[in-house]
Amino acid sequence: MGAWGKRLVALAVAVVVLVAAVLVASAVHLLPQWRNPFAQQTEEHSGPVLLQSIVELSRYEAASGSFQVVVDISTSSALPKFLVGSDTLFIGVGTDNAYVDFSGLKGDAVQVSEDRQSASIRLGHAQLEPATLDVHESHVYARQQGLFTRINEFLGGNPNSQQALYELAQKQIQAAAAKSSLVADAERNTRTMLTGLLQSLGYKNITVTYADRDPG
Repeated sequence: MGAWGKRLVALAVAVVVLVAAVLVASAVHLLPQWRNPFAQQTEEHSGPVLLQSIVELSRYEAASGSFQVVVDISTSSALPKFLVGSDTLFIGVGTDNAYVDFSGLKGDAVQVSEDRQSASIRLGHAQLEPATLDVHESHVYARQQGLFTRINEFLGGNPNSQQALYELAQKQIQAAAAKSSLVADAERNTRTMLTGLLQSLGYKNITVTYADRDPG
């Protein structure tokens, strides 16, 4: 082997020794850890991801209430009431649900801190669904009819009278639900649900607020 060959062998041995020394020093933390240039790094953007996850829920059925209303309907005419007219007491039984809509949330509706410790969510107020009347549980409690009215109904002369009772009872159940605590219960339940969800994801400081939805 010539002089150049010996020099190349010596240089290769020196490089191997140097690399081994660097690796050992890095392993015992004497030198900064070398990073794999081919390794992939993932940056997490919790705000948009969290917002998308909430939007995909579409809406949360947060509270349900059962209601019973009394519908009192009287009809009359120029003739005496014992001939034409009626007094009806109808017991309407039904339900109504309150929900929180997530589908219209915008980008700034969910705010997440850089350290992933705090999150705030701004929602629109809870809304009521149309009330549902249970026609099997609803019934006429009492009815007084004039002679001609009774005969006319027996002959099928007023087929829409029962439907009118149903519609009026449904409207009264809707009104009763609006006056009840159903909306407030729905917002409280939604706040509890979202707080539990975010806590399971590691967030510690969670704020859920409600505001009128921006029409634009």
